[in-house]
Amino acid sequence: MEEQDKKEQPVSLEEEMRQSNALSLPVAIVIAGIVVAGAVLYANGVPRGQQQALVRDAGSVAEESSLRAVSTEDHILGNPNAAVKIVEFSDIECPFCKRFHPTMLRIMDEYGGDGRVAWVYRHFPLEQIHSFAREGALAAECANEQKGNEAFWSFVNEVFGADQSIGSDLFDQAALRIGLDAAKFRNCITSGTYNSRIDADIQDGVTAGVQGTPHSVVIGPDGKQTAINGAQPYEYVKSVVDSLLAGGT
Repeated sequence: MEEQDKKEQPVSLEEEMRQSNALSLPVAIVIAGIVVAGAVLYANGVPRGQQQALVRDAGSVAEESSLRAVSTEDHILGNPNAAVKIVEFSDIECPFCKRFHPTMLRIMDEYGGDGRVAWVYRHFPLEQIHSFAREGALAAECANEQKGNEAFWSFVNEVFGADQSIGSDLFDQAALRIGLDAAKFRNCITSGTYNSRIDADIQDGVTAGVQGTPHSVVIGPDGKQTAINGAQPYEYVKSVVDSLLAGGT
């Protein structure tokens, strides 16, 4: 999950307390030696004065979550009726989402071909720290507008697979590589037509307890929802999927 860089070396709690009686939360986190994969919550719909930057251990797993039902309105890769659905809340500028993307591609290679697992992508742009996150989400929707769901996933794959910095140039180049009309693509982004859709995904994420990206909710055959926080390795995600397919808890 996305984290803020910490350049200074950690100091002991005793030393820091001698220097100041009022420790800030970030300093306290460093002093305590908490290792985080990081997460910054961008809560759209929450007054800006009340928005907070939060961090959460990427290794923690919430047993239950609540989110809107998967439907034909979603961007789904694989069988929409799969026994297990993985709903990922992602930020196209998030380096931890980029790291997690190959894990999900591998999961789909193993479980998607025979229809056991479907991958659902929902937007959760962390706009407070990623200046191109919203534009990237709009760009993916504009790819979908031109050539449908396949183009949506092709665009996301192109961006996460690129070596260059995230930005408008990369989005435009990705659009050309997947055969989109460049002018229509850029006009669509500028129009902000899909802002409401992105906002709906963000609100759904907030309701479901998303505190950073990537955040995935794995829905089992019985409807049980298990949340996976952060860019967990393939083996971990596979263990969750296998457990659900086997009827485990």
